[in-house]
Formats: sequence, C-alpha cells, structure tokens
Amino acid sequence: MYAQPNSSDIRFFNSILGQDRVRSDADSLTAAASDMTEDFVFLPSVVVFPDSTLQVSQLMAHCHERCIPVTVRGAGTGLSGGALPVHGGIVLSTARMNARPTVDTQNMQVHVQPGVITQVLQECVEEHGLFYPPDPSSRGSSFIGGNLAESSGGPRAVKYGVTKDYVLNLEVVLADGRIMETGANVLKNATGYNLTQLMVGSEGTLAVITRITLRLIPLPTLRWTFLLPFPDAQKAVSAVAQIFSSGISPSALEFMEKEAIAYTLSNRPDLSFPAQNLSEAYLLIELDGFDEDELQRQTDRLLPVLEAYEPEDVWMATTAAETEGLWKVRRSIGEAVKSHSIYKEEDTVVPRYHLPELLRFVKQLGAEYGFQSVCYGHAGDGNLHVNILRSNLTEQQWQDDLPIAIRKLFIKVKELGGTLSGEHGIGWVQKPYMDVVCSPAQLEMMKGIKAVFDSRGILNPGKIFPD
Repeated sequence: MYAQPNSSDIRFFNSILGQDRVRSDADSLTAAASDMTEDFVFLPSVVVFPDSTLQVSQLMAHCHERCIPVTVRGAGTGLSGGALPVHGGIVLSTARMNARPTVDTQNMQVHVQPGVITQVLQECVEEHGLFYPPDPSSRGSSFIGGNLAESSGGPRAVKYGVTKDYVLNLEVVLADGRIMETGANVLKNATGYNLTQLMVGSEGTLAVITRITLRLIPLPTLRWTFLLPFPDAQKAVSAVAQIFSSGISPSALEFMEKEAIAYTLSNRPDLSFPAQNLSEAYLLIELDGFDEDELQRQTDRLLPVLEAYEPEDVWMATTAAETEGLWKVRRSIGEAVKSHSIYKEEDTVVPRYHLPELLRFVKQLGAEYGFQSVCYGHAGDGNLHVNILRSNLTEQQWQDDLPIAIRKLFIKVKELGGTLSGEHGIGWVQKPYMDVVCSPAQLEMMKGIKAVFDSRGILNPGKIFPD
C-alpha cells in the first residue's frame, strides 16, 4: 500500500533541506523508532528535520504524490505510541522548528512553533507576567506541538483546562502540501466549522502543525501547596469529590499510591520527600491566586473537609524549594515506574465521584490476572493513570491474558461514564479498544474525516482506528 523512500526521494529531500538534515544512519533511525511507550521499536527509512512551513509543504507534497507514509515526531515523550512509524516511511521531526516564542502582551497571546519545549514556552510568557497553564509531567522535555497532538493536560487541568482550551489558531500543512490557517487569532469565532479544535488531539493524522497561537492568562502570584498522607487509598480518593462539592477550587489535586512514591525515591535518590515511613496513599493539593486572604478562606474550608477522611497529617510547603521538591517527585513517577519494569499505562478518566470504584476495580483485576498495578494521577479531574507492571508475568500472560483484563477495565470505565484516555491519546496501543467507547457510527465519522484531510492515508498511518 505504501511506498518507502528510494534514492531519488532522498536526493529530493536533500535538495530541500540539505544532507545534514536528512538522516538514515543507524543511530538516527533508532532514535526515531521508539517513544516512551513500553518497548516498541519501528524503524523508519529516513528522518527529516525541516525548519520552516515551506519545507514541510514541499516534503508533504512529494510524499503525497509518492504515497510515502509520514509520521510527525516531537520530543518522543508520548505514552500511547502516537509517534511510532509503524509503516516505516519518513519521520518528520519538528526539533528544528523551535524559534523563540513571540509574546503579544497587549492581546495576551503567544505565537510559537511546534518544536518549542513546553517549559521553555511557559517560562518565556512568565517573563511578561503571563501564564500558560497546561503542564504535563514531561513539560521539561515535551514539545508544544506534541502537546497539541494529544491535547495534553497535567495537574493544573482541574482548574484551568487542557491544551485545547488555549489554542486560538493554527497554521497547518495538509497531507498534499497545501498550507492553511484553521481559524483566527481571536477569542470568539463562529465562522464555519471549528477546524482548530479538530486538529487538537488528532495525533498527527490530519495535518502537520507548523505554527500555533495560544491565549494566555495573568500569572497567579501565590501558590499554597499541601501534602496529605492517608492510611487507606480509598479514603484518599473518596475525599476528592467532596472537596469540590464544598466550593473549593484547587489549581491541582493529585493522587499518588505508596508504590509510586517508593519507586520514585528509589530511582531518584536526589529527590527528598517529607516522610521516611510512607503511607498507603497521598493527595497533593495546590491552591493558587492573587489574594492571600482568599487563599486562607479556601484553606479554612479545605482542611475540615479532609479531616472527615482521616488523613494522618497535613504538611504545607513553606518555601518555593519545598513546593518544587514535591512537584519533582510527582513528575518523576512515570519515568521511575518504567525504570523498574516494562509496563502498560492506561490513561483512564471517569467522573471524579467514581474514582473510588475505579481504583477498587483495578486492584480486583490485578488479583484476578496476577499483575501489580501502580496508580497515580490527576484525581481532581478523574484522570487515573493505571500502570500495569510486567514484572514476573510470563509472555503468555503479557501478550494474551493482559489484553483481556485491559478490555474489562475499559468496559468498567465506560460503565462509570468515563473513557479510554484523558490526555495520552489513543495512538498505537489503545486502538484495539476504541470499540468499547465509540459506536460504529462514531468510528465511521472519524474515518470519514481522516479521508477528507488525508485521502491517501499517509499521515501517521496505523493509529487511532482498530485494524
């Protein structure tokens, strides 16, 4: 179905980009063959590094004509296999599309290329007293383009929303090389279909994003951070819905199991944690704003709510270093778990009131199928990351039995009113389960949209849709 690049194609790519940005050596191909998803390896034929929209357009027009598959790659931090070149072809890296963001302080917007690291973007706008809230755990390495591809969230999504809530307009290159803008740099736009939001979360299957306009908000000047240990994980997650019912609006509300903390501290001895004897579970809660009196009022409401669920202690960070230390632990969990064992990470999300039932079901599945799970995530918006460790599972258990357990998990998630992924996307690993939450009509419509934007199916083929 697909053509692979030949010597003539390579000469064409060289003519556009220069030989130093067209790479087919073993190291370059190997680096582009995997992301952070399990231990998958799919080698492309060539990796290209454009630095302009025009170059992307020329590449895509050529690949469209030749029917060469193109997988767009950011920093390779994805957890669903979205950047894996499963059909070979070319990997189009956005690493060189990383010019310094342009901040429009008057309109509270920023214009940015897809290869800019998320944390670099955040720090750039903070210099102007502005705030870009979405902050995935990989923000120190992930590219903003990849964040758009998956509509990434992070801890602050509970108060501020996810990536899609900040995207105003995109410049994209279509599969056939045409360049277009999807919207306008305005806060309201009722002009035709919302192509901007269609692109966000489309996992590189519809177009190549080459320029992004994001809205910004004022940077909060105060952050109060609390860590609460619980002797019972069920009590910890049961407190979450009640916090919001009490009128409290935390800017982050994270859940972490004991094992998640233990693996992290073992993997990162440079990190510190305000407890030597770990409790069964923790809630990491942050309040932010501009008024100290208002934060004190929220705290005065928060603590009595939490007391009803019997935390063992309440620890408040008193310095910026203590706050940053807690967040370093939280952001390091995924990497630490992977260093301990190959794992499958399920990005389940349910209405937050149902978190206790979801957590209980995960542990029941583990007992039934013999796997260990490490759970943590964004409890405030019902997003529970379920890490299933391979550890001592046999090949038969890992390959044959575990998919049955995962399907049971997703069926339960659907029953609870949730869905497969809150922020990691579907990509390669979750596509077999799309039928659990999507009707045949939904899948047919999605495939139809894909066909309109990419009639030859060359953009990130093999993703999202069940085979």
